[in-house]
Amino acid sequence: MNALPVARACDLGVEAGGTDWLIDDLWAEQAVGILGGEPKCCKSFLALDIAVSVAAGTPCLRRFPARRTGPVLIFPAEDALGVVRQRIEGICRAAGTDLAALPLYVITAPRVLLDLPQDRQGLRQAVADLGPVLLVLDPFIRLHRADENASKEVAPLLGYLRALQREFQLAVLLVHHVRKRAGRDRPGQALRGSSDLHGWGDSNLYLRRNGTHLRLSVEHRAAPSIEDIALDLRAEGPAVALGILDSCVESAPLSPPAPLPAPERIVQALTEAKGPLSTQEIRTRARMRTATVCDALALLRNQGRILHGPEGYTLPGPAVSSSHPPIGAAGKGNGKRPADPAVCSQPPPLFSGETQAGSAGTQPAQG
Repeated sequence: MNALPVARACDLGVEAGGTDWLIDDLWAEQAVGILGGEPKCCKSFLALDIAVSVAAGTPCLRRFPARRTGPVLIFPAEDALGVVRQRIEGICRAAGTDLAALPLYVITAPRVLLDLPQDRQGLRQAVADLGPVLLVLDPFIRLHRADENASKEVAPLLGYLRALQREFQLAVLLVHHVRKRAGRDRPGQALRGSSDLHGWGDSNLYLRRNGTHLRLSVEHRAAPSIEDIALDLRAEGPAVALGILDSCVESAPLSPPAPLPAPERIVQALTEAKGPLSTQEIRTRARMRTATVCDALALLRNQGRILHGPEGYTLPGPAVSSSHPPIGAAGKGNGKRPADPAVCSQPPPLFSGETQAGSAGTQPAQG
């Protein structure tokens, strides 16, 4: 068998001059990463601003210079093509550049799914033909049919994009959503789905709403991060683009929303799931300690808000009304009905109804 190539550490090449930037302080050259944020936080506006900056060589957000320029390829999976052009034109006006002169390309296919071999090949061929220095995919949820919470399903998609980046030496910007009401989490930890998404990025940007303004946080794998930046969406005539606010607004504290109570976080996890969840799966998705999960599950079961079956926990289906009286055992002649052992007796252990696979991995959480 052929051995893997090996070199002494002292013989490895040294990068001269520190980090090479695609856009100063915002995105490293040939970096893959996430632009994350809640819905309606102008993620697409920022992604397009970055695209125009690289294609035109103008400063992103009118402040951060582009160090490498060239063709940019965009796939806007959610927005109508007319809306995309209107937004790009507004950003070009704000940047003082001519859209018609830019090597800015848009994939017009109605759908691209990275878990389909033919779509992966089609995207690779488009990259090979155009030679972009930046690929923008917006948003991640429209690019696959996988379970975002399952690492084994997300990892191959991210691996494909990493391979594309290395083969063609381009940067990849992936727009993605964060979990609902995740304001108190670190921005990267608030990304929806598997933690592989956070770990994958070389350069990551996060937009959060701070009152009427936006807060941009920056994170790099191999370079220091700058302080958070305050932004707002502003219009000057027909031009609509993001702009940087002054320092007094930048220093305003971020006011995150209050976290959901433990029972509501469990209900949210079950609502987003495609089927029953075990206790361990609920604990992972809700990001809570085992003891907290157990107490919340017991409360929800007593309230009738969740059901527990052989496959795990689910939400009850829609109620079915009936005009007939309930069928049950007759009373004892004293106006009282016999006690229901399912209600009056102690509830069974929380793990007794789970499958072996679901309960075997349950361990108490640390901290």
